[in-house]
Amino acid sequence: MATTTPDWVITKLQQGTIIPAHPLALDDEGRFDAVHQRALSRYYAAAGAGGLAVGVHTTQFAIRDPAINLYVPVLQTAQKVLDELDQAGQQLIRVAGVCGQTAQAVREAKTAGDLGYHIGLLSLAAMKQADDAELLRHCQAVAKEIPLMGFYLQPAVGGRRLSFEFWRRFAEIPNVLAIKMAPFNRYQTLDVIRGVAESARAGQVALYTGNDDNIVADLLTRYELPTAAGVRAQRMVGGLLGHWAVWTKRAAEIFEQIRSVAVFEPAIPSELLSLGVQVTDSNAAIFDVANGFAGCIAGIQYVLWRQGLLGSMRCLEAREQLSPGQQDEIERVRRQYPHLIDDDFVRQHLADWLS
Repeated sequence: MATTTPDWVITKLQQGTIIPAHPLALDDEGRFDAVHQRALSRYYAAAGAGGLAVGVHTTQFAIRDPAINLYVPVLQTAQKVLDELDQAGQQLIRVAGVCGQTAQAVREAKTAGDLGYHIGLLSLAAMKQADDAELLRHCQAVAKEIPLMGFYLQPAVGGRRLSFEFWRRFAEIPNVLAIKMAPFNRYQTLDVIRGVAESARAGQVALYTGNDDNIVADLLTRYELPTAAGVRAQRMVGGLLGHWAVWTKRAAEIFEQIRSVAVFEPAIPSELLSLGVQVTDSNAAIFDVANGFAGCIAGIQYVLWRQGLLGSMRCLEAREQLSPGQQDEIERVRRQYPHLIDDDFVRQHLADWLS
């Protein structure tokens, strides 16, 4: 039986919010570091996040390896911080990553629901050979355990191509609440938006950007698409982003600026478009675009380690490390775009978050 979604979660999701993809804290020996893991969750909440996505790509999919077995401990650690925040009057949307073949995905969805997570972010990367009909049966099975946020993961980091027709039919699953679009491709992003617009549940499925290469433009754009039911206007109301795992305080402030312009301004200020280019440039360094995203997780780890939010840059897999020249690129964007970083904010509160 699927988890019942609280009304406030649906309202907040529909209104739009900032949801960082939560990294994994390890010590130098590769052991789980619960102290820094909790500090990260507290940082995101203090920085203005409206939700947390845990057990997702940025958390490292290898947490599911039976020899590592960190999926449940990671979800539980975030759950405890989120419970503390609830008691303090700050409610965050709880998103848990769900992946694998159907049996595994259903099991993870049930685990996440039992731990109090509101939504499962469903990766289809393990279903590379499945056709649309099989994919939809898989999604429907998982949706029986937890409400879903669809996930279009870019092929460069393990995702697969998904069609317009798939997204139209996926949006019609009653327990689908949102879709995160992260193909890093304008055409494939449009496939999702068109699919939702053509579905019977247009307006009920919240659209979230995961396109770390196009964050500001995604959030500013109004999509007016002709459908069989007439022209339907849609927006990406928020984002669930690995990029928002770093410098989150500034990301939240920029998000509020974007939302104000998107709702109230008749024209988009050119300064905001220029800011969008700077955000993309910083993302290129952090996500290691020059090397085909090989260091995308390591880049996030480096920024957080440099701030003291992680005690180690260590990742679970040896291949996950900074590429040659990537550190220099990250330091370049730090120097060139000081208005995008939140080091002072972290410095002021880090001791409290680590307590």
